[in-house]
Amino acid sequence: MNVRLLEHTPEPERTVATAARICYAPVGADELFQVMSSEEVEKLVSLIIKSGHLSAIEHAVFTFAIDGISRVCSHQLVRHRLASFNQQSQRYVKYSQDLNFITPPSIENNLLVKEKYDKLNATALKIYQELLEEGIEAEDARYVLPNSSETKMVVTMNARELLHFFSLRCCNRAQWEIRNLALAMLKEVKEVTNLLFKDAGPSCNRGPCLEGKFSCGKPWKKIK
Repeated sequence: MNVRLLEHTPEPERTVATAARICYAPVGADELFQVMSSEEVEKLVSLIIKSGHLSAIEHAVFTFAIDGISRVCSHQLVRHRLASFNQQSQRYVKYSQDLNFITPPSIENNLLVKEKYDKLNATALKIYQELLEEGIEAEDARYVLPNSSETKMVVTMNARELLHFFSLRCCNRAQWEIRNLALAMLKEVKEVTNLLFKDAGPSCNRGPCLEGKFSCGKPWKKIK
C-alpha cells in the first residue's frame, strides 16, 4: 500500500480560522486571513474543534494518491459519501502480467492456504487474458477478476469528513486493510496540520468508546 498526500489547502489552519471568524467580524475574509496572528489562529481552531462546531473546517481540503489497495478496500472507501473519488477503471485498463493481488495477513501466514489463494488469482488472471485474446472487451473480461485485484485511486476529502472517516476506520474493529489505509492517511495529514487532527482517530481517543457491546476493549495507540 502506498498513500501520499498530493495536494491540500494552503495554510489550512488559517483558512479554517478565517472561515470561523467571518461570521462575527466587521471586516472581509481577505483582511482576516492576513491580519490574524498565529496565536489567534491556533486558539480559534482549537476552540471550534473542541466545541464541535465543525462547518468551518470543511474549507480545508486534502487530496490523496492511493495505490496498492484491493477492490475490497475501495468498495468500503467509496461508501464515505462526502468525498470525491477517481479510480483506475477495469473497463478501460487492460491487464497483462502486471496485475497485482492483495493478500490478507491471515492468508499470508498460512502457507497451505496461500498456495491455493495464489493459484486461484493466477488462474483468474490467465482466464481474463484468454478472454481478451478471444476478442472479449475488457469491460466483460473483468468479470472474472477477484476482489483481491489491486486498484489505484485519487481521493479528496475535507477536514470534517476526514475526522469522521478516521473515527470509523482507525478503530480496532475496522477491517484490517481500510484501517491501514486510514492510519496512513492520518499520518500524512498530521504532517501538514497536526492542530486540525490532534485528536483524530476512533472515539476512544477522545472519550468513551462508542461501539458499545462491540467494543474491542483495547486502548488505541495515538498517531503522533
